Amino acid sequence: MVTEIIALLMIMDHEIKEHRIQDNMSTCLKHKREAMRTVKDGIEYRCIVSQAELEENVDGSKRKNYKDFKR
Repeated sequence: MVTEIIALLMIMDHEIKEHRIQDNMSTCLKHKREAMRTVKDGIEYRCIVSQAELEENVDGSKRKNYKDFKR
């Protein structure tokens, strides 16, 4: 099942090193501001809207596979 998600990305050396799925853009921007307070050189935080494919894990939780980044 493909769905639209909002994610906070941590980008280092032009690569996505970490992502956190957020409930809405407001929450994403709040967490971005908090992360920026302790940012080190070379780290960028970005909120994005993207399409992701949901897969169910063994424990019943959902896992997201990114299909296309919209910036």
